Amino acid sequence: MSSHHRQLPLSRRGFLFATAATATALGLSSTPARADGPRRPFGRFGSPAARLTDRTLYVDSRGRGDHTTVKDAVTAAAGSGWTLVLAPGVYRETVAVDVTRTEATWIGASEDPRDVVIVYDNAAGTPKPDGGTYGTTGSATTTVQADGFTARWITFANDWLRADHPDITGTQAVAIKVQGDRSAFAHCRFLGHQDTLYSDSMSLGTFARQYYTGCYVEGDVDFVFGRATAVYDRCHFRTLNRTDLTAAPYGFVFAPSTAVANPRGYLVTRSSVSSQAPDGYYKLARPWVPGSDPTARPMLTVRDTHLGAGIDAVAPYTNMSDTYPWQSQRFAEYRNSGPGARITVPANRPQLTDAEAESATREAYLGDWEPWKESC
Repeated sequence: MSSHHRQLPLSRRGFLFATAATATALGLSSTPARADGPRRPFGRFGSPAARLTDRTLYVDSRGRGDHTTVKDAVTAAAGSGWTLVLAPGVYRETVAVDVTRTEATWIGASEDPRDVVIVYDNAAGTPKPDGGTYGTTGSATTTVQADGFTARWITFANDWLRADHPDITGTQAVAIKVQGDRSAFAHCRFLGHQDTLYSDSMSLGTFARQYYTGCYVEGDVDFVFGRATAVYDRCHFRTLNRTDLTAAPYGFVFAPSTAVANPRGYLVTRSSVSSQAPDGYYKLARPWVPGSDPTARPMLTVRDTHLGAGIDAVAPYTNMSDTYPWQSQRFAEYRNSGPGARITVPANRPQLTDAEAESATREAYLGDWEPWKESC
């Protein structure tokens, strides 16, 4: 996937409805839509009259499926092993998959993630109807706690905008929070600004494995974050421009919070990082040591990845708190390319040795789980 994409000043809401030409320019998808309009909204994945299996439910906001909302379909899909097929449409709602709904699969019927969008606009500081605010976790448009969750060809988004809410200081706005083990996302988009993709686990002592392949993630501040063991394989990360700041840095791509006992945090491999912002205005990462886990030792390895000019090559890492300097964490790179990967100050760019790189692979990180061998 090339990182040399045109600089397109799309707004958050405009991006949700990007045209095919725009998405192609951004390298988001080369797969044509296959859901056949009003006649076959579920494409090759059956219909209520011709189900793939007896544990398949069809979702269509226009009423041609079993349910018109994703939330209602999740409620109906109690237990394990359900598949939801989502017809093209924008589903403006919040959705939660609890721990009992294991081995679930969600499929975007057109096989193009631009066509199926699950979106809402809560932020951490948004007032709740019953008092208080949502907080970062509560802001998530979609929350997945169950093990064995798979999603293909879906956009998960949070379109809350700072400019629309100058009175709110809690500007984290999560598109999806993923906590389950064996969580796989193929050809999905994750759209937001701050804290877009929360790759986490259910508890401090739980090492949840997650795999993202062929996905697109965008944001500005800490927009891929959490304590999961997560592999991002052939993904495209894009940093957004900002008009509310006058100086760098505009933000940080990764903010892992890996537990000290976990030998594997985030692995980014064969991917790319591009930017809408001026050159050098983004850091690649900063370590997150949350107050709930002051012993965390964040881990991030970026390898075989093209880092565009938006990344500060001189100082790609910085501290979130000076109490936990990034140099004391587990940050490393290997065989990266592009202007943002240029090594000008070696002390600021820790590199794996060839021997160390042999254990920085998706196979080593995910163990006996091999999601890249699965298909629809």
